[in-house]
Amino acid sequence: MRCAILAVLAACSSDPHRTTPLYSDGTNLRDDHGRIALLRGVNARVNGVFDVTFSDGRMPLEPIPDLSDADCTRMRQLGLDFLRLPINWSALEPTRGSYDDAYLDRVDAAVQCAARAGVYVLIDLHQDAYSKEIGEDGAPLWAIQPAPTMLLQGPLTDLGTRRTSQQVNDAFNTFFAAGDPSGLQAACIDALDHVATRFADDPAVLGFELYNEPPVGDTLVEPFSIAAATRVRAAAPDKLVLFEPSAVRNLVDFAPKAQARFPVANAVYAPHIYTYVFASDQTPLMNLDPADLEASVAGTRAESTAWHTPLVIGEFGIGPTQSNADLWMGVQAQLHDRYLASDAFWVWKEESQASWGVFDHNADDTWTERPQVVAWLSRPHAARIAGTVTANDYDYTARALHLETHGGGTHSIYTPADGATFTCNGTALTATRDGGTGLSEIACDGVLDVTP
Repeated sequence: MRCAILAVLAACSSDPHRTTPLYSDGTNLRDDHGRIALLRGVNARVNGVFDVTFSDGRMPLEPIPDLSDADCTRMRQLGLDFLRLPINWSALEPTRGSYDDAYLDRVDAAVQCAARAGVYVLIDLHQDAYSKEIGEDGAPLWAIQPAPTMLLQGPLTDLGTRRTSQQVNDAFNTFFAAGDPSGLQAACIDALDHVATRFADDPAVLGFELYNEPPVGDTLVEPFSIAAATRVRAAAPDKLVLFEPSAVRNLVDFAPKAQARFPVANAVYAPHIYTYVFASDQTPLMNLDPADLEASVAGTRAESTAWHTPLVIGEFGIGPTQSNADLWMGVQAQLHDRYLASDAFWVWKEESQASWGVFDHNADDTWTERPQVVAWLSRPHAARIAGTVTANDYDYTARALHLETHGGGTHSIYTPADGATFTCNGTALTATRDGGTGLSEIACDGVLDVTP
């Protein structure tokens, strides 16, 4: 293990009830001091890791940015302590039964970039429209059944059509068929096992996400998630396993509540939230009422409670030029704090598709930060909370944090810059802010207020 090298991230522990570096108490993530851990993170599609290229001369689907030490350091400076890193089965196992460990070396390079900056990593087995061969990314060619009638290439100018094509729908139906008659679920779980084994002892890795946005019903998703989580947990017993509901939740903003506890230890519920963002009718977004956004976030907490798991919103976000984007993001920040949900913004850099992200891509292939998006993400928040929480409220208009706890202890609070004011039960506190992480360690039992 690399505990000595990465002690900045987490100390190794012999406590059998904790993961490396966080564990689930059945409701929240906890750190090695027993504090509630609220992760604020970002997704990053990384060149060499996110698989969009072909070896037979077809055009790549889209350009994917590199991930540099400067990127990882900047994430941490902005208060982002969590990287959701999408990887693809197609690159991991291009030939059935043969894993490309050179590919996992590239995954490891991204993990270590984050680790050097003090950013934890969630390794996410990602797919969109099933496979790069017929859709966008995900499964290898051999795992497409029935066999494709047409192989595709870039650019992704027809993404909407791909996502609803017959061959994509057929591939999903085969993969998720009850009882796994094709054996593809078992093969995918074998691949997850291989990844989990490789990173089982890396203290920078929080855990593994099993399958991005499964587009079939929850009655088909749940058996796969339980089987996959069981294998990953066996391969990496000190890690979290994150599972998603059906991607239908992205459209309807709720999922059926579980009738029983998720049967695998240290599991985490990881839905996505894009309320109104991709709706064909943009009127609700244009006339956005902040109150209309709460039901979806409150629902994710109710759903995670039914599963007896913590809550990580694995993707959320909006295009910076969409209607009421600032309001949408401000309300999401407020709600994620209120419901003690960790989150990961989509996306760090993107020069294709809708060109979302923290950066603009320039004509000379450089990147420029968007102050608007930086302001969305780099805000006062409680990264670690000691004691019992009775309120965790973020005022997005004043950019101020109000935290109420009892039981004592020291909180870890992020602020974007020096000079913030801290008061505990009305009394001013002196705080020392770490310039690299933006964190201040604040002892306060009661009411803590943080203002810029």
